[in-house]
Amino acid sequence: MKAEFLKYQAQTSPSPLALEIAEAKGSYVYDTAGNRYLDFIAGVSANTLGHNHPKISEAIKNQVDKYTHVMVYGEFIQKPQLDLCKFLAEKLPQNLNTTYLTNSGTEATEGALKLAKRFTGRSEIIAAKNAYHGNTQGSMSVCGAEEQNSAFRPLIPGIKFIEFNNLSEISKITSKTAAVIFETIQGGAGFIEPENDYFKIVKQKCEEVGALLILDEIQSGIGRTGKLFGFENYNVIPDIIVTGKGLGGGMPIGAFISSNTIMSCLKQQPKLGHITTFGGHPVIAAAALATLQELFNADILQQIEYKESLFKKLLVHPLISEIRGKGLMLAVMVETSEIASKVILKCLDKGLLLYWLLFETKAIRISPPLTISDDEIYIGCNILIETLNEIFEDIQKDY
Repeated sequence: MKAEFLKYQAQTSPSPLALEIAEAKGSYVYDTAGNRYLDFIAGVSANTLGHNHPKISEAIKNQVDKYTHVMVYGEFIQKPQLDLCKFLAEKLPQNLNTTYLTNSGTEATEGALKLAKRFTGRSEIIAAKNAYHGNTQGSMSVCGAEEQNSAFRPLIPGIKFIEFNNLSEISKITSKTAAVIFETIQGGAGFIEPENDYFKIVKQKCEEVGALLILDEIQSGIGRTGKLFGFENYNVIPDIIVTGKGLGGGMPIGAFISSNTIMSCLKQQPKLGHITTFGGHPVIAAAALATLQELFNADILQQIEYKESLFKKLLVHPLISEIRGKGLMLAVMVETSEIASKVILKCLDKGLLLYWLLFETKAIRISPPLTISDDEIYIGCNILIETLNEIFEDIQKDY
C-alpha cells in the first residue's frame, strides 16, 4: 500500500512512519505483515480507552442502527448529544455547564476564540509562545511558533504572545484583552506544566480587566492527568475550556465549554454565531459518552497517578535528563534531538510505538491508552531502556 499511499494521499511530513495497519485492539496495533506494536502513543492521546474498546464499539453500533446525521447542529434534539453535554456539565464546575460540540479540537479552538470576542466586544487575544492549539488559520494565529506560522501569514490580527510561566509578562493582559488562551500543559513545547500558581494569578488579572481565560484541554483532558480535565490540578477554574482528542475515544470530536450566560451570546446579533453541519454527530456523541462513562465507572482515573509513578520509576537512564508532564502525558527528555529520533525509530523496529513532540525535538512522547496495564508498561519501558543502552554504548565507542 505504501506506493499508493504516497501517490494518492496528501502527506503531512516528508518522512511518515508509513505502517500498514491491519487492526488494533487494546494497547496493541497490528500491521499487514503480522507484526504487533505496543502503543505508547494512543493516536496522539486520542484513544483514551485503547483500541476497539467493546463499550465504545457497542455504543457506535447501537446508534448507527437508530440514526446517523439528521440535521445541522443545534436544531433538533438528539439524545446522544444531549446526554453527552449533560454528563460533562455534571462533572465540571458550575460555571462550565454549557457545551458546544464540534468536529475537532482546532474547530473548538476557533469557536472559543469567537465566543470570547463576541462576549467581551474586544479583539485582542493573549497567547503563549511555543503554544499549539490546532492548525486551522484562527488556531494557528494563537500558536506562538513562527517557524510553523510564517508560511501562512497573514493570519488573524490582534494576537500578542507572552512567555508561559513568566509572571512579569502578565501585565500585558489589559482592558483591551478579550481572552488569554493557554494549553493547560504546553504540549508541543515539551509537556510543560504551570508553576507557582501561574494560572491562579493569570485568572485574577483577567478578572481585574474583564478578560476571559480559555484553557486548551485537547491533550490534557479526558483523564490524561488523573483528573477529568487538567486544570483541576492547578487551582484555577477557567471561563472557557477547549477539548477534543480523547473525548471521542478514538472518534473525531471537539467541544468548547463555558457558562450558559457566555455561550448564549452566539445565538443572536448575529444569529448562528457559530454553526457546524456535522459537529455533535450522534454516532460520535454516543462514542464520547461511552468513553466518559467507562472512564468513571471503571475507576480508571484513580489508577493514573500510580501508572505515572511506574513510568518514572522504570525510565531511569544516563541519557534521560528528566521526564516532564503529568499522569500519562509524559515527555522523556534526552540530550539531543538525534538521540530522540534514534530511540523512536529503533523502538518501532522492536515493536514499541513512540513519537515526537511538535516543537521540542529532544523529547520522546509517551501518551499510552489510559487502560494500559502495569505489565504492558514494564514491557514497553524495558524495550525503551534496552534501546537507550544500545545508543549509549555506541556513543561511548565514538569517544
